[in-house]
Parts: sequence; structure tokens; C-alpha cells
Amino acid sequence: MATNKAIALTGQAILGILSSECPPEFAGAQFELYQPSNFSSPMEEGISLYLYRVTINTSRRNLAKRTDAQGKTFRPSLPVDLFYMVTPWARTAARQQRLLGWAMRALEDMNTLPANTLNRYGEQGSFGPHEAVELICEPIALQDMINIWEVFKPHQQLSVTYIARMIMIDSEIELTEGPLVGARGVEAGEKG
Repeated sequence: MATNKAIALTGQAILGILSSECPPEFAGAQFELYQPSNFSSPMEEGISLYLYRVTINTSRRNLAKRTDAQGKTFRPSLPVDLFYMVTPWARTAARQQRLLGWAMRALEDMNTLPANTLNRYGEQGSFGPHEAVELICEPIALQDMINIWEVFKPHQQLSVTYIARMIMIDSEIELTEGPLVGARGVEAGEKG
């Protein structure tokens, strides 16, 4: 299962894949993780990935305890969903739209990110060998998009939103249990 670095590694993997798949038309494009301060002086051309929301996945919230390969038991993993805004940047509207079209197609083609892909762009072993992250286009309401861009005005840009689902962040707190009780006796009254 994933370590506490999984949130950052997921974004890095998405951008790493886009960068490696970039067509010659966009040879000079940059691919960067953004935070709010980056929107005031954005890149000249490329794709930014802005993590605007993180939630606990409520459909998998009450997971069982986790047991590792050595038989140690740990607190349950934390299932997290990551909400990203993908924004193309270019000098002209037409080039920006072509960049967005290519990026959306590329993201759709990689809708499941296996552990070896996720680990390639960060620390090896951060995701377990059988883990994967599902990446889905998740359009948000126009008002929600306006609310996000309200912070960055007058720099509002064409964008599309995605969700990376079910990142399982493991606990490092080991659970210890006492030995099993073989017999239990209850006595009442006075011995005489």
C-alpha cells in the first residue's frame, strides 16, 4: 500500500506521463504542479496540474486492519480522492485548445495508473506492487469552477478537472494484541 508520499507522487506521475508522451508539436511545453501563487505568473506554454481538493473516499472509509507480508497488523489504510484542475497555457487560444485536446486524450488513455508507473516518477516502493490509481475526468459545476478561479482573477484560463480515486495511504501504527484467552472463570459469593 501507499506511503504518506502518495498524494505528491500521484501528481508527479500524471505530469511525468504527459511529459513523456508529449507530441513534437508541443516540444517546448512544460509540465508542472501548481499552487495558487503560480497562477499570477504562469508558464509560457505547457500544462499545469493544480490539486484543488482532497477528500476521504467515504465508500471505502471503514476498511479492515491491514496485515503486511510479515504478519504484522496495522491500523486501516486511509482512502483518499484527489481533485485536479488541468490547465493548458499557450500564447494563442488555438494553441491552448490544441494542447488541451491532446492532454485530455492522453489522460483518457492512461485512466489507470499502476504502481510501477506511479513509482517511476518518485520514490520506488511508495506504492505497493498491486496498487493502482484510477484517473477520471470529473466535470464540476460552472459555479464551482468560477469559485476556484475567483482567487486567481484576472488570470482565468480554460481548464478541465479530473479525480484520482482510491489512493490508499497506509498507517505506520502497528496494532498489538494480547495473547488469546484460553479459559475464563467467574466466581461469585464468599469462599467459605
